[in-house]
Amino acid sequence: MQRDPTADAVVRQMRDAIIDTDLKLLAAINARIQLVARLRAYKRDQGMEFVDQAREDWMHAYLQAANRGPLSAEGLREIYGHLLDLTKQETREAGPTPPS
Repeated sequence: MQRDPTADAVVRQMRDAIIDTDLKLLAAINARIQLVARLRAYKRDQGMEFVDQAREDWMHAYLQAANRGPLSAEGLREIYGHLLDLTKQETREAGPTPPS
């Protein structure tokens, strides 16, 4: 007979910790999108190109050096690539976010 995971206190504690972490990730992603939207608007107003490939490459290298795992280097490349793409998409669609 298999035990019900919803009745297990350890499972509930771990799930609560996971959702708490997910909420922090969500807040951090939203904060990042707001910052990038402000940067995008500023660069547009100054006649600068939005995408700076050298900066993106530097950020990838910086995060790789800072990563202590257990996220693998490949996992970091994948998730960060998705985050950059998503941020560009969200700031393009939503337009600039007013400064806070």
